[in-house]
Amino acid sequence: MRAALAAVRTEVGKAVVGQDAAVTSLLIALLCQGHVLLEGVPGVAKTLLVRTLAAALKLDTKRVQFTPDLMPGDVTGSLVYDARTAEFSFREGPVFTNLVLADEINRTPPKTQASLLEAMEERQVSVDGTPRLLPDPFMVIATQNPVEYEGTYSLPEAQLDRFLLKLVLPLPERDQEVEVLARHAAGFDPRNLAAAGVTPVADADILERARAEVARVQVSREVLGYAVDVCRATRFSPSLSLGVSPRGATALLRTARAWAWLSGRSFVTPDDIKALAHPTLRHRVQLRAEAELEGVTAEGVLDTVLASVPVPR
Repeated sequence: MRAALAAVRTEVGKAVVGQDAAVTSLLIALLCQGHVLLEGVPGVAKTLLVRTLAAALKLDTKRVQFTPDLMPGDVTGSLVYDARTAEFSFREGPVFTNLVLADEINRTPPKTQASLLEAMEERQVSVDGTPRLLPDPFMVIATQNPVEYEGTYSLPEAQLDRFLLKLVLPLPERDQEVEVLARHAAGFDPRNLAAAGVTPVADADILERARAEVARVQVSREVLGYAVDVCRATRFSPSLSLGVSPRGATALLRTARAWAWLSGRSFVTPDDIKALAHPTLRHRVQLRAEAELEGVTAEGVLDTVLASVPVPR
């Protein structure tokens, strides 16, 4: 199972260059049954990354372009009147799939953003009082543009906290960008993944069995205490107005266990906690206004916290 998931990174690499860390993080989220917020400027292959991951895992995926006029029913589905039978029938929305790409989620009003909350937390959608289960596996991968704020609606803290990980996709290095252009010059078409040689190397059954293996990864009392101490330290940081909640601490535990399993270990170390602290916690803290004016960042605060909290031996 571990080898099959490692092969997923190879398959994604046939279409996406230089995003190995993001692919690994998305696999961790799938193993933890969590959701991911992708942040990056336009053109760094966020959409292509999700489509290629779905192809390598033999999962269904749908893309929703979030716009200011998008309604909740456009995401979840709605009741449609059938004149022939004189009855209402439910028409599924795009959320009924394995991987939902919520593109530019901060471009739609909070009412429509909130339509994903029940799906993300309960893995079901309620329409007209009737809950309808979503497929398994199910993951929301939302994207947002970090440099454009005009006409956008910032995600509320309560919804940000529902995302297991926040990944920041960087611009590629020079040699990676040269490789991107070389592939396009050789005829690479991002709309035709089969022609790029991307084939399924894992499936939902492998993911389900891998999740059971992750659940058996051991965590000592000392490592649990270290994860709690890291999260508690954020609540007393003078640069933050909001620290990490207990939900954030449990998220850090889950991602660290998945990373330990992917690394071939049956136990979690403090280094696993450190490795996943940034992607798991960066969106769960809120800077004070005066700290932002001084140029303080959430990443810097987390670096300070990790440097100050004693590591168990």
